[in-house]
This record gives sequence, structure tokens and C-alpha cells, in this order.
Amino acid sequence: MSDSTSALAITIATRESRLALWQAEHVKALLEALGHRVTLLGMTTLGDQILDRSLSKVGGKGLFVKELELALEDGRADIAVHSLKDVPMDLPPGFALACVMEREDPRDAWVSPHCSGLSDLPPNAIVGTSSLRRLVLLRAALGALGRDDVRIEPLRGNLDTRLRKLDEGQYHAIVLAAAGLKRLGLGDRIRHVFEPAESLPAAGQGALGIEVRADRTDLVNALAPLVHQPTWLRVAAERTVSRAMGGSCSMPLAAYADWRSDGLLQLHAAWGDPDGQHPLLQVDDRAAVTTLAQAEALGQRVTQALRAAGAHAPPAGT
Repeated sequence: MSDSTSALAITIATRESRLALWQAEHVKALLEALGHRVTLLGMTTLGDQILDRSLSKVGGKGLFVKELELALEDGRADIAVHSLKDVPMDLPPGFALACVMEREDPRDAWVSPHCSGLSDLPPNAIVGTSSLRRLVLLRAALGALGRDDVRIEPLRGNLDTRLRKLDEGQYHAIVLAAAGLKRLGLGDRIRHVFEPAESLPAAGQGALGIEVRADRTDLVNALAPLVHQPTWLRVAAERTVSRAMGGSCSMPLAAYADWRSDGLLQLHAAWGDPDGQHPLLQVDDRAAVTTLAQAEALGQRVTQALRAAGAHAPPAGT
């Protein structure tokens, strides 16, 4: 540990799902290796409790982080570890994203006991997903295959619950984030990993973000060794698109950035109409990016191109 960083006693606020606990334990081990003393504070969030309605109907992704932020605010915890795709685009006043860690596989995964892919689904099959983004991308892919018979149904619950519902036969296949399956040692459940060109990931998918109170510069310094700047630049560009489009669970929006062989950052975005009245819109752009400001500028350009193509934010109140 450097002279500039003292050993800290750090409490991590975390959801109690198996994946959230894995993520918190992962950060705990890294911080302990740096000499800090770390404990976990497990919490059940509103997003974990409301399982009978889609996130877009009950308040969006913020339901997974609000209780954790309250624990930071009142001093019960020092940091919160989040799946970055679950973190609202704008944090409440007084909070800051102190660290973005190296990204795990950002892609979507096809999980099915019997079907190797979309084209292998039986007549009138049911595919489960929790995301409007995946819904519009699946609908476009199924439409291209002439498979209007396939139903896409909501799928809520933590990772183990979703897999159990699949195994019970409620769905022929489900689509999940590959990162969560791999982190929990469930990679063998994946039948197919969708390349971004097949199913464009959500902003921040596969990356972990660590939230702190904005005034805790000691924690920002302690977390600095965990920062993976190439990932942070990628997800900053992606999250800018979501923020500029009013991104929430009620918006079928995908945004994914990756480094090209020439060193430029390429950002792809896709917008779908949840009512299916407009075709899927896709745009991309690229730029030399070395700072968060440059990443955000790329995100703004892609947003402008999406809007010019006809994408729009959902009506207020949806």
C-alpha cells in the first residue's frame, strides 16, 4: 500500500442475490489484498421484492440501488457495488461513481435445454426476457426468420429464479447476460452467445461500478487501483446515449462501445419501438477517445444520429 493511501475499514452495501454477493465478495477480496479491512452489509432492495411486474412498470433500475444509497447516506456502509447496467444514468446529488472495473463478457446469452438458437424453436415457443431492449431485438430477429408464432414473455427474479423457471418448462429459452452466468460458474448453461451484431448489449452490461458518497475522497483514492480506464471510457460513451435519450427500463435502447484495431472507440446504438410500430433503428460512430469528456462527446453524436433517424424518448410518466 502506498504512503498516500491509508488502510481503511470499508463496509460494502450489497443486494443479497447470489450474483450481487459474488460481486461484493470479488471487490472485498481485491480491497483486502490492498490492505483494507472489509465487511459486507447484505440488503434486500425493492427491486428484489417486486417480482410480479416488469421493471419498466414499477420504477425502473433505481429500485435496485436506492436502499444501498440510503445505507451510504446514513453511514451504515461506505461503498456500494453494482452491476453498472442497473445503475441509473444520473446519480442522486451527493453520490458519485468512484470506480468502473474491468468488464466481463458484455454479451447476451441464449439459455435453453433443448433449442440451440432462435431458428431451433418449436412452433408457438415461449422465450423469456426481463428487458425491453432484448424484447425488441428478439422481435426483430424472429421477424427476419418469419417466426411470428414465437411469444416473448416477461421474466423476473434473480438469476437462479430465472433458470428455475426455465427448467420447470415455463419457457423454451431465456436470454440473460453472459457475465452473470460466467461469474457464478454457470457458463455451461449457455447454448449460444449473441455477438453484438446479433443482440446489441445494454449500456454498461458486464461491468461493475462502485458508488460512494461524493465527499468520500478517501474512498475514491482507495478504489483507484481497481479502476479499469479502457472499460470506463467504453461505458461512459454507452451511458451517455442512455442518459441523452432519457434512458430507463421503459426505453428499448442498446448502446455498446468497443475498441477498434486502429485504436478508435466505436459506439453502436439501437432503438426499438416497444409497440412494434416502427422498425429497429441502428446507428454507429467512432472517435479517438482518451478522456471521459471525449467518450461522452461520442455518445452525444450517436444520440443525435439516433434522434435524426426517428428515435425518441418514451412519453412522460411511462
